[in-house]
Amino acid sequence: MTAYKNDTISTGVSEFLLNCFVRSPSWQLWLSLPLSLFFLLAMGANTILLVTIRMEASLHEPVYYLLSLLSMLDILLCLTVIPKVLAIFWLDLRSISFPACFLQMYIMNSFLAMESCTFMIMAFDRYIAICHPLRYPSIITDQFVVKAATFILVRNALIPLPIPILSARLHYCWKNVIENCICANMSVSRLSCDDVTVNRLYQFAGGWTLLGSDLILIFLSYTFILRAVLRLKAEGAVAKALSTCGSHFILILFFSTILLVFILTHVAKRKVSPDVPVLLNVLHHVIPAALNPIVYGVRTQEIKQGIKRLLKKGW
Repeated sequence: MTAYKNDTISTGVSEFLLNCFVRSPSWQLWLSLPLSLFFLLAMGANTILLVTIRMEASLHEPVYYLLSLLSMLDILLCLTVIPKVLAIFWLDLRSISFPACFLQMYIMNSFLAMESCTFMIMAFDRYIAICHPLRYPSIITDQFVVKAATFILVRNALIPLPIPILSARLHYCWKNVIENCICANMSVSRLSCDDVTVNRLYQFAGGWTLLGSDLILIFLSYTFILRAVLRLKAEGAVAKALSTCGSHFILILFFSTILLVFILTHVAKRKVSPDVPVLLNVLHHVIPAALNPIVYGVRTQEIKQGIKRLLKKGW
C-alpha cells in the first residue's frame, strides 16, 4: 500500500474524476429529475415501511423482519451511490478521493450481494410456507431470522472484501478519469498501468459464486412452490397460495431483470453505446429500492393496514 501511495503522489494523481456519460452528456439533463424522484421515493417508502414494521406489533414476524433487512440495505445502498451521482449531474462535483472510491466499490459489491442473499432467504421462507405449512412456525422462527441475518452479513461482507483491496494495490500512473458515474471495480482497474487479470477473475468468480448461487436456489424454491401449488385441489387454494409469494416474486423480477440486462449489454458492448451499461448500473441501485416497499405495501394487507393505523395516529 506504501508503494501505491508513493506512486500516486509522484505522478500528481490523488483522486479520481467520475465522467458519467462520455458519449451522451445530454443524458445528465433528462436523467437528473427522475433519478432524484426515485431517490426520494426510495428513502421515503423504505423509511415508512421500517417504521410501520417497528411500530405495529402484528408485523413482528420473521417474514417482516427479513423485509426490514431488505429495506435497510436498500437505503444504505442508495445513500452510497445516488447522492454522489446527483452531485455530478447538478454541481459537476466529479472528483472523488481514493479512499472514498474504494469504500464505495466495497459497499456496492457487498450490499448488492446481501440483497441477493436476502431474496434467497425470503424464497426459502415462501417455500416452507407453501410446501410445509404445518412446519412453518417451528422452522421460520425469530432465531432462524437471527442466524439468516448473520449468514447474510458475514458471507457478503467477507467474500467481496478482496475486490477493493486488489484495486487499491494497483499503480495508477497518470490516468484518473473513470468513465462511469460510480466506482465500479473494472472501470477503476482499467486505469491502472498494472495487469488486472486477477481483478477480472476475482470479480467474475465472486459475482457468480454469490449472485449465481442465490439465483439458482431462488429458482429451485419457486420450482418446488409451483409444483406444490398445482397439486392443490381446494377451491381458491391456488390463488391464495400464489398471492402469498407474488410480492416476493415481483421484487426478484425487478432485481434480476435490470441485472440481467446490464450483463447482456456488457457482453454485447460492441453493439450498444458504452453509456448504456453506465445508465443501467445507476438505475439498478435505485429503481428496485424505490419499488420494493411499494410492491409490498400494495400487495400485503397487513402492511397496508399498519400504514393506515400509523397515519391515523399521526393525524
